[in-house]
Amino acid sequence: MTITAVHPFILHLPLTQSSISDSTHSITHWGVVGARIVSDDGHEGFGFTGTHAHLASDRLVTSCISDSYAPLLIGEDERDHRRLWMKLARHPALQWVGRAGITQLALAAVDVALWDLNSKRAGVPLWKYLGGATSERVEAYNTDIGWLSFTGEQLVENSRRAVEEEGFTRIKLKVGHDDPSVDVERLAAVRRAIGPKIRIAIDGNGKWDLPTCMRFCNAARDLDLFWFEEPLWYDDVASHAALARSTAIPVALGEQLYTLDAFKAFIAAGAVTYVQPDVTRLGGVTEYLQVADLALAHRLPIAPHAGEMSQVHVHLSYFHPASSILEYIPWIKDHFAEPISVRDGVYARPEQPGASTTPLPASMERYGKALR
Repeated sequence: MTITAVHPFILHLPLTQSSISDSTHSITHWGVVGARIVSDDGHEGFGFTGTHAHLASDRLVTSCISDSYAPLLIGEDERDHRRLWMKLARHPALQWVGRAGITQLALAAVDVALWDLNSKRAGVPLWKYLGGATSERVEAYNTDIGWLSFTGEQLVENSRRAVEEEGFTRIKLKVGHDDPSVDVERLAAVRRAIGPKIRIAIDGNGKWDLPTCMRFCNAARDLDLFWFEEPLWYDDVASHAALARSTAIPVALGEQLYTLDAFKAFIAAGAVTYVQPDVTRLGGVTEYLQVADLALAHRLPIAPHAGEMSQVHVHLSYFHPASSILEYIPWIKDHFAEPISVRDGVYARPEQPGASTTPLPASMERYGKALR
């Protein structure tokens, strides 16, 4: 059972709207940049990482997969996926130029593909291959209704529809205007429209500084916000800790953290309450599980960053005991053999073998991009 081929691929998939924006980014497509790993007995696994569909940088990821990681994988036993993660992540030359960014995104695609391959070989979904579900339900919170590019009226209407028609009891809204009072007004309008029982989380995507965040939190103290995600620059441990001490709004973060050690630093400083690991940043499932165990050891809840990796994150959420909620962004689901499904605000548990990361052939053909 040895690896015989590693085939990178790039897909640029259109969003559910023509374009969206948060406080930092504006995009029209989502990049699914990944690898298909083939074994000598014909089994194959798919893994991918999420990008902003920027072809030049996507090709850097696929080049890393084909030119750097593939030679280290060919001839190896794919069942040794934990050892192979160490072989790739700690390879001296790649560690010298990597440990974050492109090499880590490429590692994520490879690692997820190996977990997908092995759980397919076992004939079970990834959550069962890992050891079985520890939860009967994973609640979804809808982020796709709350982009900063929506007008206040659109934000209210989207939120009302998500709650009243689609059954969500959790939503997430973006913040980050130059004048934070604008965000407070938008949030207050949504709270009035959907009532006091719906959980509203907010996400700043790292735009504001500490004084701005403190003023905003003080102004928003009566809105019963579930968490404030990425309020500050992603790597600023001290400012997140200071904010956490100054407000009753819990701090959530993690989608931009690349290592177990980075999460350890935030947790040790008391700078995070909701831990948000992402397989794309952490180099795949292997280190994600270590971060999830770290959060559990500190009795902190996990809310994985989807963006848009919920195809695999739904498996990890059903498996890990620290998880009970998962972001919902339906941009790419219809391009996979087993798409994520949410009904009445709850994720359906995947049942097909693998990690739900097998793209549809029609999507590969229609949206695939040249690697060179």
